[in-house]
Amino acid sequence: MIYPTARAVFLIAIGAPVAAVLAAIMPNLWAIGIAWAAMLVVLLVIDGLIAAKAGNVQLAVPKTTEIGAPLELGVQAEFAGLMAPRTISGNLGVDDRLSDNGRIAFTLDRSQPKERIYSGASTTTPSRRGTGDIGKLWLRWKGPLGLAWRQTSKQSDQSVAVMPNISAVRSPTVQMFLRDSIFGLLARKFRGEGSEFEALAEYQPGMDRRSIDWKGSARHSKLLAKEYDTERNNQIVFALDCGSAMCEPIDGLPRIDRAVSAALLTAYITLKSGDQTSLFSFAAKPELSTPFLSGSRNFYRMQQDAATIDYRHQESNYTLALSALSNRLQRRSLIIIFTDFTDPTSADLMLEAAGRLIDKHLVLFVVLEDEELSEFIKKQPENAEDVARSVTAQSLLEQKKLVVTRLQHMGIDVIEGPHKHIGTRLINSYLKIKRRGAI
Repeated sequence: MIYPTARAVFLIAIGAPVAAVLAAIMPNLWAIGIAWAAMLVVLLVIDGLIAAKAGNVQLAVPKTTEIGAPLELGVQAEFAGLMAPRTISGNLGVDDRLSDNGRIAFTLDRSQPKERIYSGASTTTPSRRGTGDIGKLWLRWKGPLGLAWRQTSKQSDQSVAVMPNISAVRSPTVQMFLRDSIFGLLARKFRGEGSEFEALAEYQPGMDRRSIDWKGSARHSKLLAKEYDTERNNQIVFALDCGSAMCEPIDGLPRIDRAVSAALLTAYITLKSGDQTSLFSFAAKPELSTPFLSGSRNFYRMQQDAATIDYRHQESNYTLALSALSNRLQRRSLIIIFTDFTDPTSADLMLEAAGRLIDKHLVLFVVLEDEELSEFIKKQPENAEDVARSVTAQSLLEQKKLVVTRLQHMGIDVIEGPHKHIGTRLINSYLKIKRRGAI
């Protein structure tokens, strides 16, 4: 396809007033304007015909990426013809999961001065999980005279699977923690903190005196202490609310995605520790319910399951969801619930449903701190609208604190904090529960 550049349109347009002025002076010169426009049209066509022609066009698209992480897409095109283009610009149509405006812009440059292969790359940041489809690729370049654009297009059938973000799992801090923690290579560090009897050992200064085995000490004529092993094979359930409240963004990403990242980070630890781990999601009704998995080899499978948790703009039904979860569990489990509550009515229903769970299970709530509300309160008001916004934000935070207090009075631990720190706090709470042998 060939069409005029801005330069060609300007040159053709400027011929009209010049021809009008000349015709006013000498009427016989009125045909100069038509001749000027016709000459430019002919040059435009020639410019487009002699421009380089696109040959093989290839699009490099990764199979998977993570939400919130940079995604690089590459384009390589081979051109034939006498006049090689200087630069090539392009646009790629993509799913709105990959780009908010539905397109990604490219600039292609020559790889080697003497070659006819042009390549370029562009980076985007996926904003939603799911399958992001790649659409049509458009490339265009100017002819040697700069009067004509030449354009080509290529339809792509590729797609990118946008997975939950697990960058925290790969961080050096977490890897060092796993290497040196109680879940590391030194099995002896499991002892003294669990609930299962492991062995008798000679009492050493600093050991808990309550661990002394008096009968065994009397038999062996020396002071012996009991060593315990941390209990494994516990059931850990990550229950994620994917209703409308959890679809609101925090720092550019929906709350549910922040929750999924924190859940997967902790799930990596629970799988490493030998506990059975499951994912459960709900909105107006129960959505995802995975089988219990154990062993770090199943972490990728859990990440794939988490990628299927959809965004539901519905009111969450805590009564139905937590009742279904309770019926599914046959033994005492640690249930970690990721949710957000702003409506007092739904919060009362949530408290009632959680109260039925704690009779048999250990329940832990995780609530993401609303940084936007905190900013409204801290901001110096400049007009009446700012005052009203600050008062409303303060009221919402007080309602949330009231619900958190009621949960704590019921004996349920609540973890609340910024999304950047919530994963670390959750891991610490899980380890404390393991040390107490409370599951």
